Amino acid sequence: MFDFPSIQELVIQVPVFLLALTIHECAHGWAADRLGDPTAKLQGRLTLNPLAHLDIIGTIAIFLIGFGWAKPVPVDARYFRQPRRDMVLVAAAGPLSNAVLAVAAAFCFQMIPWRSLLTTESAWLVLPIARVIKSSVYVNVILAVFNLLPIPPLDGSRVVSGLLPPRQAITYSRLEPYGFVILFLLFFSRVTDHILWPPIHFLTTALFRMWA
Repeated sequence: MFDFPSIQELVIQVPVFLLALTIHECAHGWAADRLGDPTAKLQGRLTLNPLAHLDIIGTIAIFLIGFGWAKPVPVDARYFRQPRRDMVLVAAAGPLSNAVLAVAAAFCFQMIPWRSLLTTESAWLVLPIARVIKSSVYVNVILAVFNLLPIPPLDGSRVVSGLLPPRQAITYSRLEPYGFVILFLLFFSRVTDHILWPPIHFLTTALFRMWA
């Protein structure tokens, strides 16, 4: 699924990934705080400073394979008035934030008059900026779709667990200790190529055509 990125790709993708991951985790914390759980706020996670959210291995992975992850935001469901419903909302906030960023980036990409800018004195900046914005669309769509996979500990599993009847949710939660193993097997067997890339391709294509 992943190819080793070039130096030029890293210069563009790393800042885009860090921003997308930071906003994703901050969205989880913000939603939890709004629903009554101050844990993320007390631990300094309601910030757009990437250093507060970085996971060492996840950050190294961005440099090695062009994809990574951040530290999960701590959530204490005991603060919630309706724990099952509120956990679904908190889990969904992360992918939703990436979806919003993808839409915003696609809108900017289509609205900016790139051809006219290429004729100005700042033309040398235009192409890198265009690539950053375009990369932001792809990165945020990938993060949104990936995190909605119903495999623990991804956000999709929290959403599914909250929507299932309590007894089935308990049974489903027993998968959590094996979540990383399942993800590892799916990625390296390339099964995820067939699961992730069709919706990613569809969504990115639709976004770039939306305002064309």
